[in-house]
Amino acid sequence: MGGVTRRRVLIGGGVAVGAGLLAAQADGGLSRWWWRAPWAHRRRPPGLVDYAGAQWAPAAAANHREANRPEDWAIDRVVVHVTQGSFTGALNLFADPSREVSAHYVVRSRDGHVAQTVREIDVAFHAGNWNWNNRSIGIEHEGFVDQPRWFTDAMYRSSARLTAAVCHRYGIPADRTHIVGHYQVPGTDHTDPGPHWEWGHYMDLVRGELARHG
Repeated sequence: MGGVTRRRVLIGGGVAVGAGLLAAQADGGLSRWWWRAPWAHRRRPPGLVDYAGAQWAPAAAANHREANRPEDWAIDRVVVHVTQGSFTGALNLFADPSREVSAHYVVRSRDGHVAQTVREIDVAFHAGNWNWNNRSIGIEHEGFVDQPRWFTDAMYRSSARLTAAVCHRYGIPADRTHIVGHYQVPGTDHTDPGPHWEWGHYMDLVRGELARHG
C-alpha cells in the first residue's frame, strides 16, 4: 500500500463506439472493452469493471487520479501488495477520502474473490512513488506479511489469473522485472508481500494463465 488531455469525440467515432459496445455486450465482453472507447477518460459507467467477475467497490475520488491510460501513461508493471489487514478493512480504507491511498484490486484470502476499487485507466495511489503509480496496476492481497496462512492456494490462483489478464491486456512481460513486490518500488519503505510470498509458484501460475490466453 502507498500514498500521491482529453480528446473530443467526433460524431462518426461515437457511432463506431456504439456499434462496438453492442457487439461487446452481445458476447459478454463489455467489461473488458469499455476502456478502449474514446470517451472512456470522461465517462466511467457505475459498476462496470475491467476484470470480469470482479466486485466493484469504488475508492474515494481523493484516493486516486483520473487519467487516460494507457494513452497518457503506458502501463508496464504490476505491483503485488499485502493489505496488513482484512479484505473488508482494505475496501473501507480506500473508500475513506482522508487516507489518500488505494489500489486497483484487492484479492480475498479464503476464496480468491476479487474487488476492483480503481479503474485501470486511472492512477491508484499504491506504490508510494509518483512515476510507478502512473505506470502500474496495484493488486492488494488480504493478510499479513508475517502470517503465511493468509496466502491460500485460492488467493494465489485467483491473483495469478488477474495478473495474467492485466499482462495480456497491456503486453506486460511475465517476469520479475515487470511483476514486482511493493518492496521493489524505488524509494519505498514497505516490505510486502514479505518473505512468505511464494514468488516461484506465483510466477508459474501467472505464466500458465498467460499460455491459456494464447
